[in-house]
Amino acid sequence: MDFLSIIQVLDSTVRLATPLLLACLAGLFSERAGIFDIGLEGKMLAAAFFSAAVAAVTGSVWLGLCAGIAASLALSLIHGLASITFRGNQLISGVAINFLAAGMTVLIAQSWFSQGGRTPSLMGGGRFNPIDLPFAEALSGVPFLGPIYSELISGHSILVYVAFLTVPATWWILFRTRFGLRLRAVGENPAAVDTAGVSVVGLRFAAVAICGVLCGIAGAYLATGLQAGFVKDMTAGRGFIALAALIFAKWRPWYALSACLLFGFLQAIALRYQNIEFGPVTLPVQFMDALPYILTVVILAGFVGKAVPPRAGGEPYVKER
Repeated sequence: MDFLSIIQVLDSTVRLATPLLLACLAGLFSERAGIFDIGLEGKMLAAAFFSAAVAAVTGSVWLGLCAGIAASLALSLIHGLASITFRGNQLISGVAINFLAAGMTVLIAQSWFSQGGRTPSLMGGGRFNPIDLPFAEALSGVPFLGPIYSELISGHSILVYVAFLTVPATWWILFRTRFGLRLRAVGENPAAVDTAGVSVVGLRFAAVAICGVLCGIAGAYLATGLQAGFVKDMTAGRGFIALAALIFAKWRPWYALSACLLFGFLQAIALRYQNIEFGPVTLPVQFMDALPYILTVVILAGFVGKAVPPRAGGEPYVKER
């Protein structure tokens, strides 16, 4: 593999890791506040559909992005009402959201567009276009550093840069602000937070809302940045892979970035190379396609006992009188 091929694989890694990273950070906010969210997949799927549908009708990708975020926030509100207000089982609520989104998106897409559960292909202003950073073309001829800057760093859509900037922003919010301290405390000991006069319900709803916004951006990127429209079940398990990455990262933002890049790299290898030879053994493309999901199972089986989640995670808080 030559240097240019390596750059191209890494470029695909960045693009494929972006929705995983946004969903992983979404789950990070929610679970740090004590709300387990299995419904990341459903929120991304709903956001992908509504962003593509609105962008196709209006021709504006920004209106599509707003519609995707609104759809994800609506599902987050449902999850918050079920798990926070009514103290229901958080896992069951998340699974219900996944089923709801999977059926609702196809049904509405068929009703609106009559194209077999998909939206029309997005063109022009209906999707996010690549952004060329300053001096990218001028520096492309510089050995080694030129291709890295012009091919790997430059040429992505704005949501890719937003996703990677969200990592330090998440770290700063969670570990350097009063809001982040209270959010983490709610996930560890909500009674202590309540005793200090801070609303546990308010903090958890805030975390769920942030989760909804990030999932909305992730879904919108899938339909209007990575691809040019919505197709049935286009998230393809990315929400569950993001959950596995979150556990692997031990609920820390920088580790989450590394985990998502690893999953993105495996997907990029599978897309670029049909068969990979290791001496006498040839790995078929089907194995490479399945490798991210195999790794998900391995991580959940091997690290779920070692990674310690927030102590109050998954438990509804009942205020003492």
